[in-house]
Amino acid sequence: MEKRVLIGGSPTAGKSYTARKIAEELKLPWISTDTIREMMRKIVRKEDYPALFLHADATPEMGIDFLNNNSAEEIVWVINEESKDTWKGVKALLETDYVFKSYIIEGVAIVPNLIKNFIAKNKDVVVLFLIDEDIERVRKTIFTRGLWDDAKKYPDDIKEKEVEWVIAFNNYIKKEAKKYGFPVVIVGNRKDYIKKIKNLINTSSPKS
Repeated sequence: MEKRVLIGGSPTAGKSYTARKIAEELKLPWISTDTIREMMRKIVRKEDYPALFLHADATPEMGIDFLNNNSAEEIVWVINEESKDTWKGVKALLETDYVFKSYIIEGVAIVPNLIKNFIAKNKDVVVLFLIDEDIERVRKTIFTRGLWDDAKKYPDDIKEKEVEWVIAFNNYIKKEAKKYGFPVVIVGNRKDYIKKIKNLINTSSPKS
């Protein structure tokens, strides 16, 4: 039985934790779209994938300016532009006659409108999106670890801006997932939502 799993969702929603946990239980390899993006930056031409390099050499000061000078919705748009280029690498991996026939890919580059056509033609691929609606938990995570750098290295007002765009990204994913009929799992008690995800994977129609 072959089964590939794509896990999307906003930062702080627990995509990496979930992928690792499911991978351990199902004995599957997993990879992040962040890793795929970094690999792509080493082998593709910047002129062919311009969005992929938007923040490739960003300094802390540049990151602060970017967050200060853009609304939460504008930041979501920029992240999704980068995801368009990253998805090309993810799709190439999915279409490769890979040694592993079952595996997990997680990350913000798994976006409903980008993957809809591929999923329609590949019924062995399971897709789900994680959403964390506990804003205080999101804030605590961001203030503890930061999103793009160590939280201690930049001011609290920038962290609040990160909270804003994570909320905006949550709303975007919920809307897009509903539009294209993809399941959304609300993050709460870890034991409960991991169980829901395992059920989604196990009850989907695999390719034999």
